[in-house]
Amino acid sequence: MAGYESATHINTHHERLDMLAGVEHDKQFLDDYQLLRSVNIRAARDGLRWHLIDRGAGCYDFSSFVPMLRAAHETGIQVLWNICHYGWPDDIDVFAPEFIDRLAAFAKAVAQVVREHSDDVPFYTPINEVSFLSWAATRRVIYPFAHGRDNELKRQLVRATIACCEALWSVDKRARMVYPEPVVNVVAPRDQPGLAAEADAYTEAQYEAWDMIAGRAEPSLGGAEHYLDIVGVNFYHSNQWEHTGGRLRWEDEPRDDRWLPFRYMLARVWQRYRKPTFVSETSHFGVGRARWITEIAKEVYEARRLGVPVEGICLYPILDRFDWENRNHWHNSGLWDLEPGNGTLRRVISHPYYEALKQAQDLLATIGCY
Repeated sequence: MAGYESATHINTHHERLDMLAGVEHDKQFLDDYQLLRSVNIRAARDGLRWHLIDRGAGCYDFSSFVPMLRAAHETGIQVLWNICHYGWPDDIDVFAPEFIDRLAAFAKAVAQVVREHSDDVPFYTPINEVSFLSWAATRRVIYPFAHGRDNELKRQLVRATIACCEALWSVDKRARMVYPEPVVNVVAPRDQPGLAAEADAYTEAQYEAWDMIAGRAEPSLGGAEHYLDIVGVNFYHSNQWEHTGGRLRWEDEPRDDRWLPFRYMLARVWQRYRKPTFVSETSHFGVGRARWITEIAKEVYEARRLGVPVEGICLYPILDRFDWENRNHWHNSGLWDLEPGNGTLRRVISHPYYEALKQAQDLLATIGCY
C-alpha cells in the first residue's frame, strides 16, 4: 500500500501545514495514483483536509476532495480516507464538546459525498493516531500545545472517534473503520534495571487508545468492541528506546539485544485484539530506505508464519516529504523523491528502494500476502 502524508495541523511557528499541497499531491493526484499501479500497488491511505472543506454553520466545500475521489475510482486505487489528520478548522477548540459534534457532522457529510460517487465499501480513519496526537498536542509539537492535558485530550479524541463512527455508519452501514496507532518497545537502561517497571508501563500505554475505543478501558467514554474494526500498526526506526534515554539504534551491527523484532510486536497486537491488522505506516530515510523495507517484509513474512494474519504494508510516505518545522528540509523517505522542474515537483523514483520493494512483493507473494 501507499500512504500520502496529509497532516494539516499548526506547527510551532504557528503556521498551518498542508502536506498534500506541499508535495503537490493536491494537483498531481491522478498521476500519483497511476504511478502506484506502475509499481503494482493498488491501495493507499490518503486524506481529506477538514480545515479547507468545513466552512462552518454546516456548509462544506468538497472541491478539494471530489476530484481525488474520482481519480481513485478511475485508476482502481482503493483508498482508506483520513477524516482528521491532526488538524481542524481554526474556529474549533479541540477540548470543547462542540469539537465532537463538528467532527461527526463533517464525517457524515464526507460519507454522503463518498456514497454519491461510489458503490464500493468505504474505508475511513476517523482520527489519525489518537495516541500520538494526544501526546504531541500537549507538548511543543502540535497546536494547541496544551501541556499537562494528555489524558484529557486522549479521552476527548476517543469520544470524537466514536461519534465519527456513528455518523459514518448513519450514511453507510458497510463502512469500515481503520485505527492507525504507533507500536513501541520501551526498555530499562542497562545500568538502571530498577526502571524496568516504568519502562513496561510505557510499553503497555501504547494500547490505551485501542482499548478505550473497544470499551475495554474506561467504558464510560462510550467505547465498545464493534467500534474497533481494523487495527493499523505504525512502526519506524525510532519506536524502540530506553526509558529516560535514547532510542535503540536499529542501524547498528550488531544490533542492541534489547531490540524486539517487529514480528513479535505484530504478534502482541494480534493476540490482544484478534482484529484485521495491517502495517499502516512504515519507512526509513536516505540510503536506509531499501534495507528497512527489506527487513519489514521479512518480519511480516515471519509474523504470518507465526499465524499473525498481517494483511498489508503501507509505505508511508510514498512521496518524499519536508519537515513539519522546516520546509527546506526534505526527509528523502519516499519511494519517489521530489525535484523542482518546469514549475512543478517531478516524481523521481528511488531505484534501490524500488528494487527492494519488488523483492518484498515477491517474498510476500509466496505466503499469500500480495
